[in-house]
Amino acid sequence: MSDPLAVGMTGPPHGPAKIDPADRAQLTESPVEFSRVAHLFAPHRAALVVLTLTIVAASVIGMGQPFLLRAVIDDALPHQNTRLLGLAVAGMIAIALVTAVLGVAQTWLASRIGERVMHRLRVDVFDHVQNQAISFFKRTRGGEIQSRLLNDIAGLQSVITTTATSVASNFTTAVATAIAMAALSWRLSLLSLVILPPAVYLTRRVALIRRDITSQRQRVLADLHAQVDEALSVNGAMLTKTLGAGQSRLDAFEATSDDLVDLDLRSQLAGKWRMATMQVIFAAIPAVIYLSAGFPAFSGGLTIGTLVAFSALQATIFRPVLGLLNVGAQWVASMALLSRIFGYLDLPVEVPPPAHPVAFPPDRVRGDVRFDGVSYRYPDGDADVVAGLDLEIPAGTSAALVGETGSGKSTVAALLVRLADPTAGSVTIDGVDLRDIAPADLARVVGVVTQETYLSHTTIRENLRQARPDASAADLWDALAAAQVDHVVRDLPDGLDTIVGARGHRFSGGERQRIAVARTLLGNPTVLVLDEATSALDNETERELQAALDHLVAGRTTLTIAHRLSTIRDADQIVVLDHGRVVERGRHADLLAAGGDYAQMARE
Repeated sequence: MSDPLAVGMTGPPHGPAKIDPADRAQLTESPVEFSRVAHLFAPHRAALVVLTLTIVAASVIGMGQPFLLRAVIDDALPHQNTRLLGLAVAGMIAIALVTAVLGVAQTWLASRIGERVMHRLRVDVFDHVQNQAISFFKRTRGGEIQSRLLNDIAGLQSVITTTATSVASNFTTAVATAIAMAALSWRLSLLSLVILPPAVYLTRRVALIRRDITSQRQRVLADLHAQVDEALSVNGAMLTKTLGAGQSRLDAFEATSDDLVDLDLRSQLAGKWRMATMQVIFAAIPAVIYLSAGFPAFSGGLTIGTLVAFSALQATIFRPVLGLLNVGAQWVASMALLSRIFGYLDLPVEVPPPAHPVAFPPDRVRGDVRFDGVSYRYPDGDADVVAGLDLEIPAGTSAALVGETGSGKSTVAALLVRLADPTAGSVTIDGVDLRDIAPADLARVVGVVTQETYLSHTTIRENLRQARPDASAADLWDALAAAQVDHVVRDLPDGLDTIVGARGHRFSGGERQRIAVARTLLGNPTVLVLDEATSALDNETERELQAALDHLVAGRTTLTIAHRLSTIRDADQIVVLDHGRVVERGRHADLLAAGGDYAQMARE
């Protein structure tokens, strides 16, 4: 790796990086098989061969410069040999041109290979995580998923690109330089071997100090980012203002920022000491070589041209040697990142798509829903949250689920949407098991409106088109009108192109719900799930939303998770659940007359 503090060929790069204990622990816990790494690069075998040949060619050709320099100093200039001088100068320019072109080609090839490998990893991880069950997202922090998908893979890209090129480049350059030095003067080469280890050691020690400071700085910077995210997001700002916690958040931010200032100063100072140390070392090494050349035991007929050429080579050998010493830490770091990424790729898919989905055209679905002996238990649970459920909802009819919190209502809804699969029994639509239907087909057949409406941070138009990308503006307005929210959108300066804000905070809860209803209407599902869609709204807003829902459910098979019994009076059947079991079933009036659990809930 090149050193940003070095200029030209006057100094080495950072010393060998120290292996991070966290990286070593990650690999101990989840080792990465080399075959999996090789599989990542298998599609790029030809490009890797070309890259290796390019690196070797650039290193070997570059070694011609010192010999041409010796010819100029020892032969062309003293003897006024203009022909030799012209050829040597032309050779120098040609070598510089060829190595520059090869360097650009090397960078392009390495970057292209690294980017394609990272692209494939990003897409594979995104696809695999996207197919995880909702239980995975409930137990995993969103920031962790983002970090794994973006930061880890981005970090891996730079490490892989560097490691893939540094081994061949540094090894070839080091060997070629050592051979060239020996060819020029084996005596001075032996002297360099004595000087080289202390210089490498000193560079390593200084670089490790800077590495430790940098690691601390990264941790403090991460804390600073977390504080900004927590305090200045929409929800965070609301919490700060309502709790009056502005001053305490400011004090914490100021303290963390002050720590960052201290670490930045230490980091800059470490860099300055490193530069000063390296300047002393690289000023002393040529001086020692020149001194040695003055003694007959070392000179051995050494010419001025040979001495100058040797000094140039000796200054360049530090860079590839230190680069090779870095490879071990780079490899461990890259394998640790791969271990974390493969950890996500190896997650089992709890709700797998069917290997051979049945034909299920949404426009031909009637909407007969049936739960046949359905039970469900969470993967880490010890009891069924739904047990032996038998429920049939004929096409075009409505069913409502009621019960105390934890009775299994939302779990039943999740099974119909196939956010989870039953541990026993089956859920079918028109006699077809949901596990045999392609996810995209099922999503077009079953629509959902939940209590916690999610709107993307984009325009109203794009939020609506998530349900039907080809919807025209007229279709959008029709859906908004049916959801009784078109007047709200028309009053906005930008209309359909209004940005809804983070999680839809631009609108009230009722407005967000009605926009979600409009989005569902656009999708035109045959089966509809309403999961406590009105429970968080005031009475007036609930009435407005209920009117929109009445339009939505017309002619559709509907399963409603009820919180307020007033919203399900007209349901074709009401099912009362208790700990996942059906304890009552019937119409509103009949259940009231029976005087059971439903009647008790109605009186409360």
